[in-house]
Amino acid sequence: MSSADQHPTTPLWQPSPARASATQLTRFQQWAAQHHGAPTGDYAALHQWSVDDLDRFWTAVATWFDVRFSSPPTTALADASMPGAVWFPGARLNYAEHALRHGEDPAHADLPAILHLDETSPEPRALTWAELRRQVGSLAAELRRLGVRPGDRVSAYVPNVPQAAVALLATAAVGAIWTSCAPDFGARSVLDRFQQLEPVLLFAVDGYRYGGKTHDRSDIVAELRRELPTLRHVVHIPLLGTPGPEGSLRWDDLLTGQDEPEFEQLPFDHPLWVLYSSGTTGLPKAIVQGHGGIVVEHLKQAGLHLDLGPEDRFFWYTSTGWMMWNFLMAGLLVGASIVTYDGSPGYPDTAAQWRIAERAEVTVYGTSAAYITACSKADVHPARDLDLSRLRAIGTTGSPLPPDGFRWIYEEVDADIWLASVSGGTDLCSCFVGGVPTLPVYLGEIQAPCLGAAVESWDVNGKPVVGEVGELVCTKPIPSMPLGFWNDPDGSRYRESYFETFPGVWRHGDWITVTPRGTVVIHGRSDSTLNRQGVRMGSADIYEVVERLPQIRESLVIGLEQPDGGYWMPLFVVLADGSTLDDDLRAAIRTSLREQLSPRHVPDDVIAVPALPHTLTGKRLEVPIKRILSGTPLAQAVNPGSLDNPDALTPFITLTPPTRD
Repeated sequence: MSSADQHPTTPLWQPSPARASATQLTRFQQWAAQHHGAPTGDYAALHQWSVDDLDRFWTAVATWFDVRFSSPPTTALADASMPGAVWFPGARLNYAEHALRHGEDPAHADLPAILHLDETSPEPRALTWAELRRQVGSLAAELRRLGVRPGDRVSAYVPNVPQAAVALLATAAVGAIWTSCAPDFGARSVLDRFQQLEPVLLFAVDGYRYGGKTHDRSDIVAELRRELPTLRHVVHIPLLGTPGPEGSLRWDDLLTGQDEPEFEQLPFDHPLWVLYSSGTTGLPKAIVQGHGGIVVEHLKQAGLHLDLGPEDRFFWYTSTGWMMWNFLMAGLLVGASIVTYDGSPGYPDTAAQWRIAERAEVTVYGTSAAYITACSKADVHPARDLDLSRLRAIGTTGSPLPPDGFRWIYEEVDADIWLASVSGGTDLCSCFVGGVPTLPVYLGEIQAPCLGAAVESWDVNGKPVVGEVGELVCTKPIPSMPLGFWNDPDGSRYRESYFETFPGVWRHGDWITVTPRGTVVIHGRSDSTLNRQGVRMGSADIYEVVERLPQIRESLVIGLEQPDGGYWMPLFVVLADGSTLDDDLRAAIRTSLREQLSPRHVPDDVIAVPALPHTLTGKRLEVPIKRILSGTPLAQAVNPGSLDNPDALTPFITLTPPTRD
């Protein structure tokens, strides 16, 4: 493993006593000790209390952040079963009301709620709290006029622009269920997601700009309209200035009202949105999360763990196809200004994101570990070349940040900056482990498990281990865990995804080490989900596209996290009789995946093999192959007796993954 496993004894950074005492986390603990029985000790003691007494902890969170229950709950946690936990029974509330309430204060009304930049912006464009409330109120009224009701599904094919935030909040205000895909997704990839939900309305852009180029998506939108028969309305958002297809509604026409937003008061577990994560077979999993669970979890995570508040400007580079876009909206819940960006992370050069942080005067900036690694290799010098004086914290996620990435931040950005490396998942739209503003930062290590998250590392026998690699498990429920999967009426697919290995305990699919001092090292995915730049996609999506090509009989794809922070995604193919893997076929495979699925999931290498190994029931051996290529001895990676063709393992055993320059 990485040098992080040596557990360095000297921290890279430690908050001063004054800085630690000024955090909202410290104030929350002092208040919770007086009113809810929290301990007065260190973070470890607070965390232990938060998982030992979930009911009192989450009651304290809801009270501290003044969650607006129009109908109060009888308790915070009525049933702690997993799956099936019952949170805040009897409570009614609305997510959008909490995201917009800071605009009610005249002192905030004219301050920016959203600051937006794109690849051509010299300066950010501001949407004030008052204007955000007006636009959401107008759009919500129009949605109601169009017949959109609580429980209806509203879909969006939009990039990370303010219109997307307005559309989400208006959808939530009326109690409809939001779902979105980024416009770089191909039609098949979008339809595999949206068709499951049968949306009644689609927000769609005509195209987007990325990497200095314009990408027209009119044909894709036309295909979505044809293939989503439940659509009653399409709202055209003309980012490229086109008039829009016949029969569509114009975005600007829906924003002319002066309506004060009305918020449908909904049960705590009323669905808020559907996010997508992929298993390795079948359609993407449609993960349903609720209004109440997201409100309390995101308030805790943004307010206590990122220490965000009304004085902050919060930017996370993301797309609407990644859960970090939904988490970016959490900034609004705590009154921070959020920064949205529509464009390439590395255009016109690798330093692009740092210039966004400078122009928008960002205080808390999040990005992918891969971007930090790219900056370190591209001779980027943010501190030398830019004014980042307002930046106080950097977050990273998407994949484990290697130790060299930690070093680069402290050498090239600021020696006195808080690095909040985090890890969680689309599955709960939050973090299991992450930043703690009162704790030190150690090389290659995430600071601690998050409050309310009963995270442990378990061995194959289901026993907790410290100082060695195990499975990331969560032994108690978190409010934002899924209400379930869409179209999974008996909950079987949900249970199989998280609770099959250890009944009643959430197994997340990450390899982790919990160190003796309580920090956490993430070693990558332990399952076969592909996770590139934080965007997860199942292998079945890849196979569906690749195996449409007549030259391909069968294929297998894995994603391998490498010790240097790289991510290698090879595609192994078994060729049809008479076919040859030449440059033309490699190009056809890459083009098909880029156009039909996602540019992020084009393989790094295409490798021909004589045959693929399967289980005796015909399943491809993705996880064992990943383990073999990671260096796991064959006897520990797979039982050859469980295979239909053990000899097919030979090419994988002899293959050496590439290393980056």
